[in-house]
Amino acid sequence: MIRIGTRGSHLARTQATTVASELIELGHQTELVIIKTVGDQSDASSFGAIGPTGVFVREIEQALLNELVDVAVHSFKDLPTESPKELKLAAIPQREDVADALIMRSEAGCEATGSIPIKEGARVGTASARRQAWLKHLRPDLIVEPIRGNVPTRIGRLNKDFDGVVLAAAGLNRLQASTLDDRPMLALDDRIVARLDPTVFIPAPAQGALALQCRDSDTELMSSLSILAHSSTQLSVAVERALLARVEGGCDLAFGAYCRENGHLDGLELIAQIEHDGELIATKSYGKEPRALVDMAWEGLQNS
Repeated sequence: MIRIGTRGSHLARTQATTVASELIELGHQTELVIIKTVGDQSDASSFGAIGPTGVFVREIEQALLNELVDVAVHSFKDLPTESPKELKLAAIPQREDVADALIMRSEAGCEATGSIPIKEGARVGTASARRQAWLKHLRPDLIVEPIRGNVPTRIGRLNKDFDGVVLAAAGLNRLQASTLDDRPMLALDDRIVARLDPTVFIPAPAQGALALQCRDSDTELMSSLSILAHSSTQLSVAVERALLARVEGGCDLAFGAYCRENGHLDGLELIAQIEHDGELIATKSYGKEPRALVDMAWEGLQNS
């Protein structure tokens, strides 16, 4: 029996159930173990106010160390760049959509406002420092305010508090495809969902990717999980997180990085952006060697 540790939200359980289904197809028995994290129990209005990076994973990692679970399924963007040395990433499955999504009341949509297609002066909610910064710089006319809660809760607040909310497209897609018996109703029939171009509205490092983590000593399970790995995804998110490690930012840092294969140059493209002293610093690098690519991006962020 493989015990899978996960947070208790609909989205986290959907992600873990997807992994469990793939393991079952490979002949394994599985059990979901729900673990509450500090981040889940906090009612702070923004991610940065909860605490340093890792607030959504520490208790799950401790459960792995204490052998209460065998594998953890994380949203990769929640993982710190450094974890306990006894734990290892066994696999990163194929990434979902990397982009952010803007969900709006139908009367709030507007096609004449560029990359953020919402009416002038709209009230937009997000708890992410990165999303807040990008919105304020791309659309200074908007009223950007913090919002917390799971995906259905945030969408529900469009009824009275906000004209739009920004969240990860991957989470939205996964919930819409969820097979959970208690899957939430997202009430999107009268909403506009706009995918924000990830080359403009730069996502968080590893956004859209899952991380399967287990004990380094559990070599048999590591081997079983490795079958779920997606090589292209692993390469892209490794580059993004390597740059994140250079920046050494937490939940309160406005930083984004997006790495993708560039067919024209037969290599990789890395787009990164950071807010520093109220200004946005952006860089775009190309190359075939991941370490050199990260070095170029880091130099560009420092010298711009």
